[in-house]
Amino acid sequence: MDVSNSLSLSLPLCKKIKKKEKEKEKEEQEEEEEKEEEEEEEQEEEEEEEEEEEKEKEKEKEKEKEKEKEKEKEGEEKEKEKEEGEGEKEKEKEKEKEKEKEKEKEKEKEKKKKKKKKKKKKKKKKK
Repeated sequence: MDVSNSLSLSLPLCKKIKKKEKEKEKEEQEEEEEKEEEEEEEQEEEEEEEEEEEKEKEKEKEKEKEKEKEKEKEGEEKEKEKEEGEGEKEKEKEKEKEKEKEKEKEKEKEKKKKKKKKKKKKKKKKK
């Protein structure tokens, strides 16, 4: 009677212990899953941060490229202005030369006129 009684007592105890073990295993598994989920979330966040950093770097590179283009444009514009300025100076020099030529022509005409007048006077005197 003693043995059967002890068996009858131990069976429910065994079931309780097994149930507790199962619950404990289940809790551990849930905790493990939660940890995994957290790790995945952290990894995703890190990846997103890295992507953001990459985007920022790309934006910075684009800004640098734009600045370089602007500098090049400014340089080209300054070069054009220089060339145009030099062109203007050359044009002015050409105009000055033309004016000088015109003056020379006028002087030549005046000289010719004077010579003609002198010739006419001489002819008149001879007559």
